[in-house]
Amino acid sequence: MRMRTNLKQCVWIATMALGIGVTGSAARVAASPSPQEQHDQDYSKNKNYQLGMRDGRNDNAHKRDHSKKRNFKKDDDKRDYETGYQAGHEGNQQDHR
Repeated sequence: MRMRTNLKQCVWIATMALGIGVTGSAARVAASPSPQEQHDQDYSKNKNYQLGMRDGRNDNAHKRDHSKKRNFKKDDDKRDYETGYQAGHEGNQQDHR
């Protein structure tokens, strides 16, 4: 009888662990945006992107690479600036929308 109780308890624990694992991974997948969604931002009014675009075009015109070092408080602001800089330095004229 004791062996049967242990078996039930083990099956119950394994089922709960598996359920929690599936639920946790499904929540993590739903929360993270796809790479395509990350690139579909509208940068037309983003001041950090526009600043990066301006600096990138200027550096490209003068054959320089990152002549200005900018410091940002937020990682998102730095990412937006770098995206704009790369677009401007590579000569992309569109507003990356």
